[in-house]
Amino acid sequence: MFTVLTRQPCEQTGFKALSRTPAIIALTVLLVSVVVLVTITLIQIHQKEVLPPGLKYGIVLDAGSSRTTMYVYQWPAEKENNTGVVSQTFRCTVKGNGISSYGNNPQDVTKTFEECMQKVKEQIPAHLHGSSPIHLGATAGMRLLRLQNETAANEVLASIQNYFKSQPFDFRGAQIISGQEEGVYGWITANYLMGNFLEKNLWHMWVHPHGVETTGALDLGGASTQISFAVEEKVGLNTSDIMQVSLYGYVYTLYTHSFQCYGRNEAEKRFLAMLLQNSPTKTNLINPCYPRDYITTFTMSHVFDSLCTLNLKPATYNPNDIITVEGTGDPSLCRISVASLFALETCPDQETCSFNGVYQPKVKGPFVAFAGFYYTAHALNLSGSFSLYTFNKTMWDFCFHNWSQLPQLLPRFEEEYARSYCFSAHYIYHLLVSGYKFTEETWPQIHFKKEVGNSSIAWSLGYMLNLTNQIPAESPLIRLPVQPPVFVGTLAFFAAVAFLCLAFLVYLCAVSRIQKPSQHSFNHAVDSE
Repeated sequence: MFTVLTRQPCEQTGFKALSRTPAIIALTVLLVSVVVLVTITLIQIHQKEVLPPGLKYGIVLDAGSSRTTMYVYQWPAEKENNTGVVSQTFRCTVKGNGISSYGNNPQDVTKTFEECMQKVKEQIPAHLHGSSPIHLGATAGMRLLRLQNETAANEVLASIQNYFKSQPFDFRGAQIISGQEEGVYGWITANYLMGNFLEKNLWHMWVHPHGVETTGALDLGGASTQISFAVEEKVGLNTSDIMQVSLYGYVYTLYTHSFQCYGRNEAEKRFLAMLLQNSPTKTNLINPCYPRDYITTFTMSHVFDSLCTLNLKPATYNPNDIITVEGTGDPSLCRISVASLFALETCPDQETCSFNGVYQPKVKGPFVAFAGFYYTAHALNLSGSFSLYTFNKTMWDFCFHNWSQLPQLLPRFEEEYARSYCFSAHYIYHLLVSGYKFTEETWPQIHFKKEVGNSSIAWSLGYMLNLTNQIPAESPLIRLPVQPPVFVGTLAFFAAVAFLCLAFLVYLCAVSRIQKPSQHSFNHAVDSE
């Protein structure tokens, strides 16, 4: 009896006590592992990646005043918050001048497109040609031509439209965009390329970056210049330059203004016209901004066949008269002379005014200066950000060189640009400092850049980004995103733990079932005794 009494508690309490504890632990770990796995799965379903059926393509022709550039862009067929994630894949500069120079012979404007168009056709799969939209946007050169001769401008656009209707792409039209649109699209491009709208999170999903400050945009073209930057709210009486832009689910309030006739080329024509007004001979000019020992000639039509110089045209104007221009390389006199291009006295309030009486909030934050800004700085061997002192000193040193020294100084020597870099540098100084009111403190926040990665900073990408809002999204396919190694390891660990716990519980269950018959037989034997 004593033996029986000592064995029964051992079997009933000892074994069960020993087996129940690891079973509870295993069950707890199993439940935790299952909860973790379910949670991760739910997160992934919520953070699912949209896998598009393929890529879409778009083509934009940036028809500037001095040249036309073709860009090819691509984006996933499914959009991100109603705006496509667009990237530049190809760029081709069309040979010849801008389309506005074909006002007298509009039938010839498209002949220069052929070489680039053939290359574009090779960049886009043939079966997608018909579904790939192509847009032509013309800027200040055509804006001026339309003001000067609307019939000629319409004939140039009609010739372009006829040409593209014969091409295999989905032609969406050739239009002249406003200066304000040009400024906004340039701002969109700059911020998009710098990652201020989207970034990829840990799960490789596109999200809006937290706390990122947008970048202002400074664009200097041949016929106009634009300034655009974000502002907190509408201020001032003149709100025509304040507008809102919606991108990737966020709304931005911008100040943007375009100055017609203040592009680099048109500004130089106005500068030559002013020199001519002050010249005693009217046919021989001394230009302090041109290099020493440089002499060139222009026809009167070169200077005055522009709407920007119309009010400066001499009374005895003859388009075929020859003007001889001699450079003196005098940076001090160049600085003073270029200042006369800006009407600064028309601003009643210098704090909220740029020039020509135009309202402008105070500039703030970082800016990117591209197009003509970049090319001029690059000629001075400057890029990125630098101090105003560095810019002035470098400009002064450059302007002192004579004409024969420039081929050794410039990274690429072309007479048309080389003779004008000193003028361009002084012009940029007055535009940014006297006009936009950048100071020694805020100047270093300007970054002179041409591109980010392989994508050009130009209004055309912003134009394409805006147009993707109008392209219907295709039905998406759902796929979990490619996961980083840490995530995969974590998932595998909890799956393994859950499997081992489940196996251990099965083992305990099996042992328990084997033990129950043995215990029943033993108890029966004791009762019999």
